[in-house]
Amino acid sequence: MAKNAKQRTDIQIAICGSAGDGTIAAGDILKQAMAKAGYNVIAFDVYPPEIRGFGKCIARARITSEQVYSLKSESDCLVSLDDSHAIPHVPEVCKYGTVIYEDTPMSEMAEGTHISSHLASAQLPYGVAFREISERVTSSARSRNIVAVGYLAGLYDMPAEIFHQVIGRKFSGKPKELTDSVLSAFDAGFQTGAETFRLHFDRIGASRSKSKQSDLVMMSGNAATVRGCLDAGIDTFFGYPITPATTIMEMLAREMPKRGARLLQTEDEISAIAATLGAGYAGARAATATSGPGLALMSEMMGLGAMAELPAVAFVSQRGGPSTGMPTKTEQSDLNLAVFGVAGDGQRIILAPTNVEGCYKCAGKAFEMAEKYQTPVIVLLDLYLSNRYEAVELPVENPFSENCSKPVKKKPGKTKYSRFKLTSDGISPRAIPGDEDCMHTVTGLEHNEQGRPNDQPEIHQIMSAKRHEKLLTAVKHPGITISKRFGDKGKVDVGILGWGSTFGEILEAMIEARKEGIRCSAMKVVMLSPLPLGPIHAFMDDCGEVLVPELNYEAQFAALVTGATGRPVHRLNRVTGTPMRVREILAEIRRLAGQTEMIAAE
Repeated sequence: MAKNAKQRTDIQIAICGSAGDGTIAAGDILKQAMAKAGYNVIAFDVYPPEIRGFGKCIARARITSEQVYSLKSESDCLVSLDDSHAIPHVPEVCKYGTVIYEDTPMSEMAEGTHISSHLASAQLPYGVAFREISERVTSSARSRNIVAVGYLAGLYDMPAEIFHQVIGRKFSGKPKELTDSVLSAFDAGFQTGAETFRLHFDRIGASRSKSKQSDLVMMSGNAATVRGCLDAGIDTFFGYPITPATTIMEMLAREMPKRGARLLQTEDEISAIAATLGAGYAGARAATATSGPGLALMSEMMGLGAMAELPAVAFVSQRGGPSTGMPTKTEQSDLNLAVFGVAGDGQRIILAPTNVEGCYKCAGKAFEMAEKYQTPVIVLLDLYLSNRYEAVELPVENPFSENCSKPVKKKPGKTKYSRFKLTSDGISPRAIPGDEDCMHTVTGLEHNEQGRPNDQPEIHQIMSAKRHEKLLTAVKHPGITISKRFGDKGKVDVGILGWGSTFGEILEAMIEARKEGIRCSAMKVVMLSPLPLGPIHAFMDDCGEVLVPELNYEAQFAALVTGATGRPVHRLNRVTGTPMRVREILAEIRRLAGQTEMIAAE
């Protein structure tokens, strides 16, 4: 790597192959090495829907020296490990982008089946003998994916020594002969790439400087969620496997026993949420994780959590729906279920992180909020965010409070403990079963302050208000960004309201629009229930037009905002199973900006 390179680095690499080609493993080595080298990395892998088979796999990674917020619509480099899968993605390679492919196929190929015949005139071809190189240095073709990674590193002048470290760590615990073989495959590919006559001038420039107050870590959204749970002191976890939330349970299963915590795989999602609520009632920090179909099954018990004022945390990673839908495709279509999916008026807190670092913060803060406001808290992710990798800076010191419960303060001569006592902030002192002189009743029926069933009209009115109004102060919960505005200040032509994983693409589109001279701002909303109406109203007051892009067909967030504010918005909805494209949002911003100018001229 050029030591004095100062140029800005922003390169997106896509590796495409069939299941069994080692595509995802190659992408993992690439992204881990570049994050370790100090670059910002955003990566997202695409898997086939089949549990076993030979479907398409794609590993995409955007490597930058500056802060970016999403993957690009076009890649700068495509590596083909299987031409039949990679050919449809050739049009996604930018002008003067690089296409790297196997140029020594095992057998003669029919006309039009080799990727080289599909390249545009402005795309730069690099044919490499992946298979031959792998067989020469390892006596097997199985390491051709590692040869491809090495070739990439050599071609783009990436730091070979860091790749060695990542490979060594990835294969730690394996026989030394295997690790040495993989390193030999990488080195052979690296040398070939370094000696290749380049048809372009791209190099990897200088990386960013790392903050002294945090550690730069490459992790997925689900891994960040797990880290947040552990740092918040999770005691118990109950779950049932479901894509794309399963890895949360798998990672916690490895880590929780080391800390004396307990995890149980239950027989279904209903049992998981019931056990989570029970553990919360007993004073534990408890959580579960699921996806849309599982959340649908949990709705009745979520209502019990709201009525009985029980703390519980549920991580919900959305996927394509309805029903079992598209398990390996992303969507933001469970918002209505998360906010409204309960019998009666059973409001709960909903958090939706917008990036991997946000997954960590929301996970930890969810336990604080569940305890403080005595309610279920749903952290709403999606497949794109769960599986997306980013190089994130996690705080050196634990930012989460150990206990946020409102304690019981007994006074001499005090009357019996009232579990649901009416207070000025709506939050009742919380006793744990077994606490001295704090016997109480908890039920799913409407009840009085002592918890005894009571369905009198005035009681139901008062208790309903109590359960809702106590949540209003959650929008000011310390240590978490509930909403935030970016871009131009004051009056703007177009404002974009966004939530969840789509906000990265929204930010990128906003930045491009501002470069074109459009006055533009974007606001992310992290707390979806209760909505932070003050900041939303203030933002909308400044906007000539308001755009809400989201990955669902019914414009669920747009409808939520419109219903709460009584103000119209423009809707941009996609249900392709893939992340929103920056260029689609940018095109809509341009259209609305032009519409604003026409109104002003009139």
